Amino acid sequence: MFKEFNDEVIALIKDGAVGVLPTDTTYGLVCAAAIPEAVSRLYALKKREKKPGTVIAVSIEQLVALGIKERYLKPVSYFWPNPISIEIPHGIIYLNQGTGRQAFRIVKESQLQKLLEQTGPLLTSSANHPGEKPAGTIDEAKHYFSDDINFYVDGGDLSSREPSTIIRIVDDEVEVIREGAVKINEKGEIE
Repeated sequence: MFKEFNDEVIALIKDGAVGVLPTDTTYGLVCAAAIPEAVSRLYALKKREKKPGTVIAVSIEQLVALGIKERYLKPVSYFWPNPISIEIPHGIIYLNQGTGRQAFRIVKESQLQKLLEQTGPLLTSSANHPGEKPAGTIDEAKHYFSDDINFYVDGGDLSSREPSTIIRIVDDEVEVIREGAVKINEKGEIE
């Protein structure tokens, strides 16, 4: 278990490892978004089908390099960096599980930004099994995933943190899919 995002954690992620680490919201099960085999393993661990996780990045440029069209990212860029995940259409099937869409987030937390600068975008999903409470501590995450994953990074007790707010833009209107860490009013503005 690691206490920080060190070179070994970075190397593991770049080599296709799946692990748990503190994100800008809660503990996340993570892997490199650009490695299809790692993404497939993460989805298998979460027992998820047709319910893609969120891709986190340090910049829009990282998402464009991953293959997401800039025309979908630029209009919503004013929401970022923030714990706001925005559902965007894209055609990377191994990432979006054939749904044609997925949530993306540009993170604000500086330590996570430094990690993402080294690893590239990460696919993340809350550290839990379907229907279970998301892990608030590393011990809870270990209860869910034990030795089935490659690494754990302990960020302390995150149980008081809220998940990201998830939104999508439909006909120029902001639709809140899940209210979380950032409140968005009926005008689509951050409160």
